[in-house]
Amino acid sequence: MDLLEAGQKHDLEPLHVNNFVVRLAETPAEVEAAQALRYRVFYEEMTALPSPEARQRRLDFDDFDPICDHLLVIDTERGNGALAVVGTYRLLRRSVANRSGGFYTAQEYDLSSLLRLPGELVEVGRSCVDPAYRNRGVMQLLWRGLAAYVIHYEIDVLFGCASFPGTEPEAMDRALSYLHHYHLAPSALRPRALDHHYVPMARMPPSGIDVQAVVADLPPLIKGYLRLGGFVGDGAVVDRQFNTTDVCMIVKTDQVTKKYDRHYRRPAADESDA
Repeated sequence: MDLLEAGQKHDLEPLHVNNFVVRLAETPAEVEAAQALRYRVFYEEMTALPSPEARQRRLDFDDFDPICDHLLVIDTERGNGALAVVGTYRLLRRSVANRSGGFYTAQEYDLSSLLRLPGELVEVGRSCVDPAYRNRGVMQLLWRGLAAYVIHYEIDVLFGCASFPGTEPEAMDRALSYLHHYHLAPSALRPRALDHHYVPMARMPPSGIDVQAVVADLPPLIKGYLRLGGFVGDGAVVDRQFNTTDVCMIVKTDQVTKKYDRHYRRPAADESDA
């Protein structure tokens, strides 16, 4: 299957900020560059368990990659080869998933509540940034690219799994309980972990949670979704292949577009993010 089966031509305009370009992958080689970055981050840095083929090819890949859009942050000072891709996000719209086998997240969560919603949805995942670029500016570039994508495709809700490192939910009691008590999605937006994966998140009462300390220690991606008014689904899932504990995040995109309008629609001369 071709690596760009779902959309080989994109009319989403690239974003240019200093020496960085944010755009969708346009060639199989660029998708492989994103997969190579994912391999370095997930398997070499975060100790996920690769298949023999993934280890041999040094790529993180699965059957969903060919139908997804791959958002890239490219450092033009690194040239135009694979190492120039320093950030990536994988995006799958409902209009594509409906004709191509569904969503990745459905392997862990019952998405029926989300799928009853009208309008376009997008599943987001496989987000990662090269260790040398983990600064506020590059993460903001990914958010900006995501916001532009949401506006361009008129997306109403984005969702996907976000992760805590480690596979022992007991070590995350406070964080999981905080998310459940303070950010549980309304029932109309609430995916539920599949029964054979379900890990309860309400592991302690609100009175036992130091909210400020918990929020300070949340993984940056989860914290970013919460800043956009994000919710969590019901139940966590332990992913032993990736050595993580996952929660399902849901964001109504009106908050994404408001943030984009407020902060990012300004002259290029004012740019200082990256």
